[in-house]
Amino acid sequence: MKKRLAIGLFTLIPTLGWAVDDVSLPADCVTKLRTQAIEAGVTGDFFDATLSTVQAKPELLEKLNYQPEFKLPIWDYLASLVDEERVRDGQVMLIQYKAALEQISRTYGVDPETIVAVWGVESNYGQNTGGRDIVESLATLSCMGRRQSFFSKELVAAIKILESGDFERDLFKGSWAGAFGQTQFMPTTFLRLARDGDNDGKRNLITNAIDALASTAHFLQKAGWRPGEVWGFEVALRNATEPAVVGRRSPKDMSYWVAQGIRRVDGRPLIAGNITANTDAALLLPAGPTGPAFLLLNNFKAIYSYNASESYGLAIAHLSDRLRGAALFQTPWPTDDPGLSRAEKREIQTRLLRRGHDIGVVDGALGSRSRAAIELEQARLGHPVNGRAGQRLLEALRNSQSAQ
Repeated sequence: MKKRLAIGLFTLIPTLGWAVDDVSLPADCVTKLRTQAIEAGVTGDFFDATLSTVQAKPELLEKLNYQPEFKLPIWDYLASLVDEERVRDGQVMLIQYKAALEQISRTYGVDPETIVAVWGVESNYGQNTGGRDIVESLATLSCMGRRQSFFSKELVAAIKILESGDFERDLFKGSWAGAFGQTQFMPTTFLRLARDGDNDGKRNLITNAIDALASTAHFLQKAGWRPGEVWGFEVALRNATEPAVVGRRSPKDMSYWVAQGIRRVDGRPLIAGNITANTDAALLLPAGPTGPAFLLLNNFKAIYSYNASESYGLAIAHLSDRLRGAALFQTPWPTDDPGLSRAEKREIQTRLLRRGHDIGVVDGALGSRSRAAIELEQARLGHPVNGRAGQRLLEALRNSQSAQ
């Protein structure tokens, strides 16, 4: 969501390695927050009790400046988020929650595959919802670093959620930036859009998958999702020259793109079905004119609004297509060192352990210790030393260890 930062992707955010002691929240900041909370309807006593034991976590400030969908090459980003493991697991979830998803889809007009794709990317289908105290994280970010005004509104909303009894404090945990639940809502979004999907009288996005799925569908509906329409599709350019009009913010009607010689990679015409000559579409070239190209339609805007990143939106869109049985993008990414799936990252970590590197647990998340070990191996192998793991490093480690 535009208001919620890019924060749901726990398997991609590395441990950044700060060792900073907890500190007390600044008294003047707490006073200001208390006033804001009371003005929003929180009782003073409840605010005081909620923040009485909260300590600031300065290490969050570095995470605030590291968001993988804006930092990673897109081929690395998508290789982990839309890997075969996530596709298989998503197909299982489509079967497991078939009845609930069909009802949710009828209610909100969003197809099951898109709903499940958001669930898969945001929390790996509820497996990675975050373990940080929401109040502690938001209080820290309300008093330190950039965007304090944004986070203070989220903190007040979080305290309102607790005071209303939606969650017990010890269960109210989520990401470092305050998003929580299986589809990672920020507190203000929860108050505005969360839904009781199974009609048990509660909106429990943390442990109740049906509530989370219904809430996600409601979000997309309110963001302008159009039932029965696609998000867009992969296209081929007439040549490797970048067209004059490119970018999500520069839509043209479909007749313009036809005149530019752009075509679908599967050979079908651009104008077909409910896509007319007047349908608006924007051309996205996430890796330039030599990589995959996409025409984005209205429903991509709804996906994008969930988390304001084109890479994130493309991950959701691609995963939803894969869950429908579609193949990988036809045009390869312009790199000679493609990214790694989570299984391949775990293999890298296992091979690093075998070489004696202390990287911690094998979890598929290449944190600071894994990256330090990767740099040592890159130096040994004569590769560029940058801490990035791709197919080239994996193959070199395989060959190195098979030769021993």
